[in-house]
Amino acid sequence: MRPALARWLPQSLFGRLMLVLGSGLLLAQLLSAAINFAERDRLLVAAGGMQQAQRVADAVKLLDSLGPAERERVVGVLNVPPLIVALADAPRPPLAAPDAGSGRAAMFAAMLRASLGERDIRVEPAPGLERPWPPGPGHRRMMGAGSGVPPPGVAAGIGPRGFGPGGPVLRAQVQLRDGRWARFDSELPASSETLPWRLALTLAVLLIAVLVLSYVAVRWVTRPLHVLADAAEALGRDIHRPPLAEEGPLEIRQAARAFNTMQGRLARFIEDRTRIFAAMSHDLKTPITRMRLRADLLDDDELRQRFESDLKEMETMVTHTLEFMRGMGGQEARQDVDVMALLESMQSDNEAMGRAMAVEGRTLAPYPARVSLLKRCLANLIDNAVVYGERATVLVEDTPQSLTVRVLDEGPGIPHPELEKVFEPFYRLEQSRSRQTGGTGLGLAIARNIAHMHGGDIVLRNRPTQGLEAVLTLPRGG
Repeated sequence: MRPALARWLPQSLFGRLMLVLGSGLLLAQLLSAAINFAERDRLLVAAGGMQQAQRVADAVKLLDSLGPAERERVVGVLNVPPLIVALADAPRPPLAAPDAGSGRAAMFAAMLRASLGERDIRVEPAPGLERPWPPGPGHRRMMGAGSGVPPPGVAAGIGPRGFGPGGPVLRAQVQLRDGRWARFDSELPASSETLPWRLALTLAVLLIAVLVLSYVAVRWVTRPLHVLADAAEALGRDIHRPPLAEEGPLEIRQAARAFNTMQGRLARFIEDRTRIFAAMSHDLKTPITRMRLRADLLDDDELRQRFESDLKEMETMVTHTLEFMRGMGGQEARQDVDVMALLESMQSDNEAMGRAMAVEGRTLAPYPARVSLLKRCLANLIDNAVVYGERATVLVEDTPQSLTVRVLDEGPGIPHPELEKVFEPFYRLEQSRSRQTGGTGLGLAIARNIAHMHGGDIVLRNRPTQGLEAVLTLPRGG
């Protein structure tokens, strides 16, 4: 799908299904209305034409049976709009081009021949005729009438009368048995140009009913997908969340069962991995302790200090690795935390150690978090700022949607390609393994994992002038 088109489409599956169903139903209704409307017009025209043709045929049969004097009197009686009757000795020339309205004229002529048999019959459209009286209810009631009185000012038997706006006008000329010609100017029913309100109401009711049912059906189908998406998002924050309810249609039950199975396997895998590393940590601490005791027996002070430094680094790496693999205390319950009080406490601790740290901003309300994990996350970010950037400035921004903590330093920053790589476990910008220079490479990885457990994230940005900015974003209610 082209990007330009995708921008205009609904982003949700529910919206796209409703768009497809609604558009399809609306198109189907419009086509159905057009077909019904055209068929209605055809039937009305056919019915109206048959009625007028039968009236003309009956008039011809009546005139054939009468003498000349009686014909004139009967023509005056039949000469009632929308049928104008006149007698002549010869047919009049055509009024219009041969192709103008030829379809209805041919149909009208066929109807007359079916009633009168083989005789000279000429039917043509008469678009040039003008009626001196406007069409009205009385005029409409006279359509199809067999008798009546001409309107005032219209003499009987005097040539063609005028026709105004209305249906198509046809001129039929039929030769009588004695050779004279009877001319009939008749008006057929006009085709309706508007959709009948009953048909429009029926289509609207049908469209609304189907759209409502489609809305219910689509919502019913897509709701389990929302539940599954929410469960997948919550799984990233808490692997031990309650399993999904396995209910609903067969496919939904299968998806929920597969999701619960995956969650159980992940939980067991993490637990097994934690136990393995806990055992390794316990087993490694014993030889490290023995090596420290043996190092104390060395007479060379410089060599003993090197051994102790290496052993301390090994012990620190084992401890940090164990904390990372355990998931940083994922079982701890959440509780409301006064983030400003927590930062001020950390500021006092850093100042007691001779570190430069400042805290600015405020929070709107306590933040629901795992206290020890949040403190560990903030401590790692502040430690990085103090160790590599000389000082840490913490800016707190709080909104009803999210809590943002920015930790700024004044160090050299990080090359742009490395801004994401430093979050990888054991990745360090410095090649040395010295604790004083490069650390273990787990501080930022642990901090980002803690942020993810709370539904947030950490990003690093180089400041425009000098230094690095670490932005911790925690969603409210996440």
